[in-house]
Amino acid sequence: MLITMCKSKIHRARITGKNLNYSGSIGIDKALLKASKILPNEKVQVVNLNNGARFETYCIEEKAGSGGIVLYGPAARLGEIDDIVIIICYGAMERPEAEKLMPRIVRVDKNNRPKKD
Repeated sequence: MLITMCKSKIHRARITGKNLNYSGSIGIDKALLKASKILPNEKVQVVNLNNGARFETYCIEEKAGSGGIVLYGPAARLGEIDDIVIIICYGAMERPEAEKLMPRIVRVDKNNRPKKD
């Protein structure tokens, strides 16, 4: 049996842009994708701390170092610029792998730059 586990999380990122006239997704700074080990086009869940919205989409790369967290398409209606979001990526795995999993959690500062722990 496969178990769905949190494999990566970008914690408390700030929405920096919106574009309703796009086919849909969330843009994430390429450096944050790399730090969190989330792949472009990978499915993510976005949780908006300001309004309680939760949605699933896929991610696309924003320019590395830009701090960009951009809602595209219908997702643009689920958050406002400066809202705080948590971006969660899950993986399906067998129990032995799940028991050893160490999720990659990237905490960010007010400019969406990874914080040093």
